[in-house]
Amino acid sequence: MHRPIRITCFLLLTILPAIASGQGTKADYDRANSLRESTRNTVFRRKVEPNWAADGKRLWYRVEVAPREFEFVIADAEAGTREAAFDSVDLAKQLGEATKKTVDAERLPFQRLTIVDDENAVEFAAFSGVWKFDRDSKELSRLRDAEPASKIGEKKESRGQRGGNRDNRASQKGRKSPDGKWVAFEKDHDLYVRSADSEDADVMKLGSAGADDDWYSDRHISWSPDSKKVAALRTRQGQQHDVSFVESSPKNQLQPKLHTHQYLKPGDRIPQSIPHLFDIESKKEIPLDNEMFANPWMSVPRIEWAPDSSRFFFTYNQRGHQVLRVISVDADSGDVKAIADEQSKTFIDYAYKQFQRILHSSNELIWMSERDGWNHLYLYNLATGEVKNQITKGEWVVRKVERVDIENRQIWFQASGIYEAQDPYYIHHCRVNFDGSGLTFLTDGDGTHSVSWSPDRKFLVDTYSRVDQPPTTELRNAETGELTCELERADWSRLLKTQWKIPERFVTKGRDDTTDIYGVIFRPTNFDKTKTYPVIEKIYAGPHGSFVPKSFSEYFSAQAIAELGFIVVQIDGMGTSNRSKAFHDVCAKNLGDSGFPDRIKWIKAAAKKHPFMDLIRGVGIYGGSAGGQSSTRAVLAFGDFYTVAVSDCGCHDNRMDKVWWNELWMGWPIGPHYEEQSNVTNAHRLTGKLFLTVGELDRNVDPASTMQVVDALIKADKDFDLLVVPGGGHGIGESAYGKRRRRDFFVRHLMGVEPRSP
Repeated sequence: MHRPIRITCFLLLTILPAIASGQGTKADYDRANSLRESTRNTVFRRKVEPNWAADGKRLWYRVEVAPREFEFVIADAEAGTREAAFDSVDLAKQLGEATKKTVDAERLPFQRLTIVDDENAVEFAAFSGVWKFDRDSKELSRLRDAEPASKIGEKKESRGQRGGNRDNRASQKGRKSPDGKWVAFEKDHDLYVRSADSEDADVMKLGSAGADDDWYSDRHISWSPDSKKVAALRTRQGQQHDVSFVESSPKNQLQPKLHTHQYLKPGDRIPQSIPHLFDIESKKEIPLDNEMFANPWMSVPRIEWAPDSSRFFFTYNQRGHQVLRVISVDADSGDVKAIADEQSKTFIDYAYKQFQRILHSSNELIWMSERDGWNHLYLYNLATGEVKNQITKGEWVVRKVERVDIENRQIWFQASGIYEAQDPYYIHHCRVNFDGSGLTFLTDGDGTHSVSWSPDRKFLVDTYSRVDQPPTTELRNAETGELTCELERADWSRLLKTQWKIPERFVTKGRDDTTDIYGVIFRPTNFDKTKTYPVIEKIYAGPHGSFVPKSFSEYFSAQAIAELGFIVVQIDGMGTSNRSKAFHDVCAKNLGDSGFPDRIKWIKAAAKKHPFMDLIRGVGIYGGSAGGQSSTRAVLAFGDFYTVAVSDCGCHDNRMDKVWWNELWMGWPIGPHYEEQSNVTNAHRLTGKLFLTVGELDRNVDPASTMQVVDALIKADKDFDLLVVPGGGHGIGESAYGKRRRRDFFVRHLMGVEPRSP
């Protein structure tokens, strides 16, 4: 009868000595609180801001090489050379002698220069003068007095005054026709047109708003280029949905304040704008069949006229986000036609994966779509609505269109997943022809990239990094993508001397045993691989993006929590964005999933590789907003794995949160899945430790969403912790007090010790 007890005691005695001693102590807290400062300004040669010469072939930059010490560099893009801009020791010596001042060669008294005399000299301003330094002869000469700062200020002010005049012109009532003869305007919610010569004469009523809650607006009137037609949006008002909350401790009075603001939620009646078309000569409306755009989302479409005034275009996003169309309307007949007609059984990510460019000169449309399972670009015939060709193709995604070069029929864009051996989230830069030929990868370093271009776009400066590798900056040929020369490779030796631990990139298969799931592991600076550490996940699973850090930083907030004696991980599970459509679709009507089957499998695989990751005492999890929803969901639906959760300002019930974000992923009309995945209806399933934080003035997520979880937990007789911050807004959990309380909660419940104990 006593044998199981003896075995249990033996296991505890075996495990406990391996647990890292002293975790959660005051010394750990002190290191965590000072980590940002101790790592600040410890990485050098990391930032290049190129300044191009007028010929577009040469550039200069100033780079920090040590604390407050700098070098000036000149690079020749065509020759592929990089060299010091000048002899800084000679320049400093001569400048000091000429001005009778002390000049440090590594801290020269200027930040900008100009390349002159065919690269043989540089000019700069210092000590109230403009100077020239010859790079060959190393001779310094004073050219003239520098322009007083007051003169520069006067120039800026005059530019601001001119901008004010433009604002006044733009604010005039109504919209003037291109030929200057007419003004279309709104009055009492109806649409009128009058002669531009008089505000009272020749006033004609074009369109009636009809119902009391409909209206026309001056902002949404669009004239045809020939001034013969007017297209205007008539908007039906949405419902008034007031969210009220009490500010308990206002700064300017003793008594509480009541705050109320308009806040539409899923299922509410939304404002909807429908285009109407009018003929000025006949003073009549040209009827439009709105069957193809009868139930628009509340975003206001932009009307775009063809240059020949034959038709206009607008984008129709149907409520429910499963239909997205580019609509063409014939200006004479009012005939309506769909040019692009995108439809999905799950959702169309109109907010983050939409791009369109109408090319009137060639009668074409560039359109972004995930129809083949990956986010790509397509070229349409604008007259027929037929796809001429797919511009980009493959098991990778277009992340962003940067430039459409109509003259050369090329598109410059950002992409992820183009190199099979690299992390598929890394951003690379590419170019492709309209017909899909000539796909050129302009960057190739193993990391995520950001670029800047020479004025003529013949060259680019590319900086790339990873969480485990500081930035490298290269000069590349923008035509071929070939490397011209390396400009800088960051020096992180000072950072490493602080005992800073390099984050570990880790990848393993997800729930389907096929798809790679990517994440990062953070360790404390005093990490000892012979000891064990409780594991905490920092979660944000919003479907609008991907959230595991990819670029280098000397400080990640997760590292401060790790410093207390934890291993902290971040993971992008299925249902998040920037992978395939199938990967993303996991979130459709399924935000409660939050990628947990992938996350749990990932953490277990990481712990199998790293025995120092202690999963025996359960796993902690924290997040805010959508991450607050997910972290609470973790201890309700996956309480056998996650045992301690801290959730800040969570949108715990998707019926309680903002309309646009939730309907995009959870769908419309509101179905039973909203209630089924609510943290409120699942609160009775809590088995672990839960700490909820919320600001009483949260205008992003209704704070009542948290309080309804609290109500359900009380009714279910569950123990939990709650922090309501007077005057706090969205994200109050990231305040100094909120972060301290979060750390304490994890130390108590995962380490079993009192925070900051000796």
